[in-house]
Amino acid sequence: MHHQTNKENILKAELHQPANDYVGDFAAIRTRDWNNFKFIDLFAGIGGIRLGFESVGGKSVFASEWDALAQETYEANFGERPFGDITQIAPEDVTDHDVLLGGFPCQPFSVIGNRKGFADTRGTLFFCIEKILQVKAPAAFLLENVKQFKTHDGGRTYQTVIDRLTELGYFTHTMILNALDFGVPQKRERTFIAGFKANLEFQFPKPMKNIASLENIFERDEDVDPSLIASQMIQKKRLERLQRQQREPFYPSMWHENKGGHIGIHPYSCALRANASYNYLLVNGRRRPTGREMLRLQGFPDDFKIVVPHSAIRAQAGNSVAVPVIKAIAAQMKKALLAAKQVATDQVNLFDELTIETK
Repeated sequence: MHHQTNKENILKAELHQPANDYVGDFAAIRTRDWNNFKFIDLFAGIGGIRLGFESVGGKSVFASEWDALAQETYEANFGERPFGDITQIAPEDVTDHDVLLGGFPCQPFSVIGNRKGFADTRGTLFFCIEKILQVKAPAAFLLENVKQFKTHDGGRTYQTVIDRLTELGYFTHTMILNALDFGVPQKRERTFIAGFKANLEFQFPKPMKNIASLENIFERDEDVDPSLIASQMIQKKRLERLQRQQREPFYPSMWHENKGGHIGIHPYSCALRANASYNYLLVNGRRRPTGREMLRLQGFPDDFKIVVPHSAIRAQAGNSVAVPVIKAIAAQMKKALLAAKQVATDQVNLFDELTIETK
């Protein structure tokens, strides 16, 4: 099935860079081994971003996640338990790394007690990221947030974050990407900010031409916990509403009821959320999605272990990232870093040759 990419998904990435014609610190890139780089996983959840960067050769050297049940899922799948609340960990105690990763919560910034007003990030979770970047100075980072992050609080939250990142010497690239364009049947738009210590030739990944089918996502009804099957009354009511909308059911499909009672039926899922959308999603109009199905909608492999109750994995999947999107971004970031390292190395070699000749 072909997917028509909408205008919102083909917006050009925004580039923000430090002032005064600063070209960046290429030494920070040249001295790293980008075929075997180290990253840290902040606000790690169940490790979706980690999976994406491991796929291009990265190795996690530090992870932080405050939720105990998410820690259990993370530990079961990666063999290590993340550290707890990042606000309680000094930046100096964070392991040295090449890339910082974090899907941090969206928060307004307090103006209390600081003359800079919205330029002050203290009291927010982004402040933890900012301090680690300042102390550890990794060569690159990737931050993830909701689609509305750029317009949150009148755009001031996003602008403050960008201002702080550029003050730290990072060139940032921002773009909204939709998971539907990267191999999973879930319409999930998120804001991504990729940053580098130098002005690299970086481009976000391009959308795929086709979308994946729900056929490879859904389990057989007979294999599903009976508690997930919707009552006959709910099934009948959804079908009647769909017919009143003069729409015919098709399969496989995900049915979604909005607050106004309108039934949407799609060959893909709407964005998973921790709780709010759960009662409104029905697989083929019959039942709620299983934990495995929700993980599949986020692109997690089938060998990813589920070790927590259904309510917990539902929330964890809803809070996670679409792994294929992260894989695609990670590949593009690595490509840009490898290219920049080669250019920087060539420049150093040329300088050395010139130095030898003039002696």
